[in-house]
Amino acid sequence: MELRVRDGRAVLAGEDESGEREVDPHSLPLGADLAEALHEWAKVADAVVRTETPADGVASALVTRRGKQLAGRIAAVMNAPVQYTDPVSGELVSVGAPEAPPRATVQTVTEDEEPEPTPWGTGLTVSFITAAIVTVTVVSLSLGLGETSRWLALIANILVVGGLAPSVWLGRNVPVWRWVAYGVVTGVIVAWLTLILTLL
Repeated sequence: MELRVRDGRAVLAGEDESGEREVDPHSLPLGADLAEALHEWAKVADAVVRTETPADGVASALVTRRGKQLAGRIAAVMNAPVQYTDPVSGELVSVGAPEAPPRATVQTVTEDEEPEPTPWGTGLTVSFITAAIVTVTVVSLSLGLGETSRWLALIANILVVGGLAPSVWLGRNVPVWRWVAYGVVTGVIVAWLTLILTLL
């Protein structure tokens, strides 16, 4: 396949049973954006060729570079090498299809490898400290508001637990944050049990 400029339009030339044939990029599965970019480039290239700008000018170099980029995009989409005829110099350049990036190797735990042990000591310490902080906070808030109104204390408890619930739900499966989530749940339960005992 060869990319050319013909009368201000980009065409792709190829061989078939009837000989060489030129087709419009829109008739190929290149995508509308790439086909439009090819035609815009062809218009600019045709304008540069028609002017008296020397072939080694800045505009000519930009047309050449853009043409190679577009030929590379065609090669990537079609997964085949594309020849590119420079509309300014007439030089024929072959642009190959890009190589597929190497697949990332996925590390799997084999039977010989043991998974990392669960840090029970550190994790339970974090859970205990978090539970203590949450218990003291919820009980203090509830008792302080309970002196004003028990309904206000109840609403505050619902709002606090409702605010914590999404974070706890998201953190329950995260290796480090799950210990904090366990502590928050334990702290809320202990705080509510404590508040119930104070009402008796």
